[in-house]
Amino acid sequence: MSALETGGKDGSQRKLARRRLHGAVRRNRMLSRAGLSERLFAQLFSGLVYPQIWEDPDVDMVALAIRPGDRLVTIASGGCNALSYLLADPASVEAVDLNRAHVAFNRLKLAALGRLPSYDSFYRFFGRADAPANIADYRQFLRPHLDSETRAYWEKRKLSGRRRISIFSRSLYRHGLLGNFIGMGHRVARLYGIDPRGLLAAASMDDQRRFFDQSIAPLFEKRAVRWALKRKSSLFGLGIPPQQYDALAGGGDMAAVLRARLEKLACDFPLAENYFAWQAFGRAYDPTGSGPLPPYLSRANFETVRARADRVTITNASYAEFLAAKPAASVDRFVLLDAQDWMSDDQLNHLWREITRTATPGARVVFRTAAEESLLPGRLDQSLLDLWEYRDAESKALHRRDRSSIYGGFHLYVLAEPRA
Repeated sequence: MSALETGGKDGSQRKLARRRLHGAVRRNRMLSRAGLSERLFAQLFSGLVYPQIWEDPDVDMVALAIRPGDRLVTIASGGCNALSYLLADPASVEAVDLNRAHVAFNRLKLAALGRLPSYDSFYRFFGRADAPANIADYRQFLRPHLDSETRAYWEKRKLSGRRRISIFSRSLYRHGLLGNFIGMGHRVARLYGIDPRGLLAAASMDDQRRFFDQSIAPLFEKRAVRWALKRKSSLFGLGIPPQQYDALAGGGDMAAVLRARLEKLACDFPLAENYFAWQAFGRAYDPTGSGPLPPYLSRANFETVRARADRVTITNASYAEFLAAKPAASVDRFVLLDAQDWMSDDQLNHLWREITRTATPGARVVFRTAAEESLLPGRLDQSLLDLWEYRDAESKALHRRDRSSIYGGFHLYVLAEPRA
């Protein structure tokens, strides 16, 4: 039995990770209604949340304009984007995450890239992710090369008696907080006689629109659905904490907001190009193997990603904490996902002081927000904000191209060149 399960050093690390996560989420007194909601979210978020990241890496890479040799720092999440950035030939991709489950998930992906014998075995593990052979491959090829903490995470038994690694033989993308949330959405739809998988039979974008208008959109008018969506806890499964719920709703009707986001996902992109739609409506990638995939997972990119995988590191830390340990002017590209939606003004200013200190001339920062507008104006110290140029037109254009469709806004900031 490992130290992770018995206590000791890894037990202390686990406590530290919990404190970091609670510090990122909690804003209110613990025994208040809001405080209890934040505590519940932090507890749920401490496990595996995103088997697949829900930010479009192709949009990221256009905005980041990664050059060969660039140094990136990103939030890890499910790892799809961090690995996909390798296609642009950066010198390094440093991925950080407060969630130790995500750290273990990403370290497993890196081991698989280096140790599984072929693309087919890699795709079976992370693409299909539903074959008993994956467990045999884990034991033969991956387990001997994992650090003790990662190995202990995947081999720990859950309340069901199954080891965590077994999810790779039981449809990975039906697990994790997001997978469970999508599954609940499917069950609710079926209670009203709708099977969301029907969208995937669409032969054209007109068919996609027709299915959405006739089958999906009416669900958001159901009284029980509207009642449930008024509760902040209803969106914990999307990884949306209480404070981000308020930004997403924008003071309006949450059912209408989610309907509009799902409409974009279902109708604005051909199914042949949008693996996010396959995950939302099918709870898996195209089972024929011929459908769209994240860049890191495609056969055409496999050898390139595998050859550069040693440029990726995974660290359990907060973003600002990680940057604080780095020298000045040492990072070219920053990816924040939607983490700033969680932050207080003090946390936001601390983060951007570290970003600005570690940024090289012309550095780029990308992030997403639940609301449409950037959250920096009015919250970030103006003297700090003035150092960065907001690319408004580019941000709006790239947001329209984002196939994941969850977020209200995509934002690109570039470190302004010093004036002569």
